[in-house]
Amino acid sequence: MMLYALLIPIVLATLVFVFVLIRAAIAGRAWPSAETLGLGAVVCFFDTLGIGSFAPTTAWLKFRKLTADRLIPPTILVGLTAGAVLESIIFLLQLGVKVDPVLLAGCIIACTTGGLIGAPLVHKTRVWIVQLTVATGLTLAAIAYAMTNLHLFPGGGTANSLPLMLMIVAILANFGFGILANFGVGNYAPTLVMFSLMGMDPHLCFPIMAGGACLMGAGSSVQHIRIGQVDMKVVLGLAIGGIPAVLVAIYIVKEMPVEYLRWLVFAVVLYAAAVMAHSALKGWREGKPEGATAPLATDLEAEAEA
Repeated sequence: MMLYALLIPIVLATLVFVFVLIRAAIAGRAWPSAETLGLGAVVCFFDTLGIGSFAPTTAWLKFRKLTADRLIPPTILVGLTAGAVLESIIFLLQLGVKVDPVLLAGCIIACTTGGLIGAPLVHKTRVWIVQLTVATGLTLAAIAYAMTNLHLFPGGGTANSLPLMLMIVAILANFGFGILANFGVGNYAPTLVMFSLMGMDPHLCFPIMAGGACLMGAGSSVQHIRIGQVDMKVVLGLAIGGIPAVLVAIYIVKEMPVEYLRWLVFAVVLYAAAVMAHSALKGWREGKPEGATAPLATDLEAEAEA
């Protein structure tokens, strides 16, 4: 019963998100490039196998200069939401839900609320602050990759619920994770570490992470698209390329050794964090606003109407 109570709002929110995304793409006549389609396929494929997608996608967009730094966080959030939703629904159906319903609902609602509040904030924040936040998120992701390979993550316990005070802390933390997702900081690693340290079974953390990421991603993405501060071409590439990659990873490949690949991603992401931090420092010193290097959704719509 709890599984259906979780899946129904996820599916409904996803349908709204897909409708808004398609309408914006048609209005702007946006079309993805082969590079962004390939990027979406690669990052979503390895995300399904446990590598993660936010950090490597951010690193690639930064290195290739496919979009302006200020557009990277909302663009990857919107673009990766479709693949993440599909991945999460499939895993939820496979794993089921055995988590305390109060904890589950509280964390998902908090994460979604944080995401909705954080969506407009990222567009009002100075570029160097966004860059610094992204650099911090990339550094934390690199640390998580290293800890995973070195088996340093906390082992967790066997609990499926938490005492009242820890539950309140977890719910408040998920609110913060929802805000940070709009700045390019994924919620999976911090959620897993937090609940493992609190003594929960790590396998039971997934419904919380997935439910929060799905609803938060869908709701925040609708806001980002309506605000117009996203690179629609990159968004479509990530979304269209990611969906079949998730299905291939889950139903065909299923599992593969990724330890060496994770070290490679660790190095790339850490370097990207340094480059982004340097850009933030430069922007802070100069105090100049950064101009967009990629068309915004609103720009595409204006061109279509002209």
